[in-house]
Amino acid sequence: MRDFSELIYKSDLISRDLSWLKFNYRVLDQAKKENRNLFEKLKFLAITASNADEFFMIRVGSLYNYIDFGNDRVDYSGLRSVPFKEQLLDGLKKFTEDQHSLFINDLKPTFSNHSFEIKSFTQLDEKQKKSARSYFKKTVFPMLTPMVFDPYHSFPILMNNILIFGVVTKSLTFKEKKKMSFIQLPQNLPRFFEMMKGDKIIFVPIEEIIREHIDFVFKKVDILSCTLFRVTRNGDFTLEESEDIEANFLEEMKAKLRTRKTGRVVRMEVEKNANPWLLKQLMKRYEIEEENVMIAPEGGLLDYTCLWQIVNHQEFDQYKPLRPNPVPPMSMTDGIQQDMFKVLKNRDILLHHPYNTIEPLLDLVEQAAEDPNVLSIKLTIYRLAKESRIVDALLNAAENGKHVSVLFEVKARFDEENNMKQALRLQKAGCFVIYGVGSLKTHTKLLLIVRKEKEKVTRYVHMGSGNYNEATSKLYTDIGLLTSDEIYANDVQEFFNVITGHSMPEDYESLITAPTQMRSKLIELIDQERKNAIAKKPCGIVCKMNSLQDKDVILAFYKASKAGVPIKLIVRGICCLRPGREGLSENITVRSIVGEYLEHSRIFYFHNGGDPLVYSGSADMMVRSFDRRLESLFIIKDQLLKQQAINMLHYNLLDNVNAYELNEDGSYTACCPDGANALDIHKEFYQLDKEEALKTQLF
Repeated sequence: MRDFSELIYKSDLISRDLSWLKFNYRVLDQAKKENRNLFEKLKFLAITASNADEFFMIRVGSLYNYIDFGNDRVDYSGLRSVPFKEQLLDGLKKFTEDQHSLFINDLKPTFSNHSFEIKSFTQLDEKQKKSARSYFKKTVFPMLTPMVFDPYHSFPILMNNILIFGVVTKSLTFKEKKKMSFIQLPQNLPRFFEMMKGDKIIFVPIEEIIREHIDFVFKKVDILSCTLFRVTRNGDFTLEESEDIEANFLEEMKAKLRTRKTGRVVRMEVEKNANPWLLKQLMKRYEIEEENVMIAPEGGLLDYTCLWQIVNHQEFDQYKPLRPNPVPPMSMTDGIQQDMFKVLKNRDILLHHPYNTIEPLLDLVEQAAEDPNVLSIKLTIYRLAKESRIVDALLNAAENGKHVSVLFEVKARFDEENNMKQALRLQKAGCFVIYGVGSLKTHTKLLLIVRKEKEKVTRYVHMGSGNYNEATSKLYTDIGLLTSDEIYANDVQEFFNVITGHSMPEDYESLITAPTQMRSKLIELIDQERKNAIAKKPCGIVCKMNSLQDKDVILAFYKASKAGVPIKLIVRGICCLRPGREGLSENITVRSIVGEYLEHSRIFYFHNGGDPLVYSGSADMMVRSFDRRLESLFIIKDQLLKQQAINMLHYNLLDNVNAYELNEDGSYTACCPDGANALDIHKEFYQLDKEEALKTQLF
């Protein structure tokens, strides 16, 4: 492969996709940490596998949308589509090899010390083989459907991201050419068949049981080979804007989802020693090269997401979640549900998940559903828990005669089908449901409750960085503001009018919204710090986000850096800004925090001459956030809550356990704590001295 590393380094911007690859390496690094138990390590390996699946489907799929149709683009790295594809796929292939190496050499040898093993069928004793054989005959065999490809049978559509056996056979009696057939492994069966041996659990991959009994499926023919493989298809699609009615929109969405199952193949994973003839035929059929083929070595597994079956097994209870901190003024309730309307009439509340429970928010929605004085509830939904209390509360509210408006973003990637299903439930219950706003994806996280109180109406608002999902609130760090402040309420109601109706927004007092103004407003805030630096005034910027990719914002950071503004960025995943480059970004540092929790909160701090402006909300600094999504950032006005947000940033900058520093060349260096000086924010925020914390400053 051609070496483009020098050209890539010369660019003042880092490639989005190559930066993502570095992020997944940081996730994989969590599976190597000595202080993690085996099950935590397996969890992180499984996460890297699901991350890679999505990346191939969406980002590599998007790249092939250019290449397959003869279009071109220039990546931030300076490379055009075809050479960039070579560079990216080479990096992804090396990453896959590192996954297998970690599993085979570091993790697998320790399984027996943790009361379980993964064994192939041939490694079982006779009693175990009998049990596995019975499982095959009674459960697995009836579900298998062989699909032959020959002059009389068309090539079958092999599904996306599932395990498949490619079987090459030849007749025992007729002089005919060899044939290939395919068996897709059942998706509704566990990946591992489980059995006990003493106090140890034996996990047998279902593919090994099928392989051992393949002659039950192909009888009286010569089975030349049986090769396990898996294909990943392009899942990147866009919906065309249409003036047609809502039903047509939903039908188009369903049709697009079907294409995700049958789209062009962008990756093929295959076990070692695959039948060469079969492999050649598949590569020709799918129009892929060797760079698209990822080979699993002996002892490895195809699709490490299967490890969740072991990680979540009831016999391996390795997790002792820490108890969330109480939220003032609810500290003295001792688990007793408070009247959230009374609480929010007295003060605003800033929730910091998972260190604060999501219960106050759920209580607010559930109380609103039952309260006879509540007139309406408006809510945006992007991703939901499977058993969602939010949906149950909204259904209850509708049954109680309240006006319920819900914007269900059915374009939320990989949650489309679940969102459509839940949206239809709400619609049938009498809720006013909006399925999205044209070509824009509604990513903002807003709740508005209208309540009649004596002679007036009070509005209660929640604005957040994370989804209304009680499951992920225990795993993602997010923040959310609960308030009855009229200025916030006016802005949120105005934004809902834009979303649900045909209204052009006024200037907001407390919100910055996309796609109309967010990029320009953020650049304006960055530029003000630049002007303060030139005027020798105090200045500084600290921004925490998931991803930084928008070129205009990055150039604004570069200009501010050159003027002398100290800029500290905390970017969990993709970062296209190149820090520490002489004459460009010497005053910019970038760190990524990857650890026990998924860092999902967005907090933007601007020094503002000593009177800081602090924003939070749903948006990252990305082109898609600014141009293709409905997003919102809210200013934190209350001085106490503002200081709490500043404190969050302060400790993110101090972390030396989960943090990685981004170097000028695009590589990352893990921070190494020195014994007693270790500071892990994923533990620190549970035991923080709040009085001491309120004294922290960023500059």
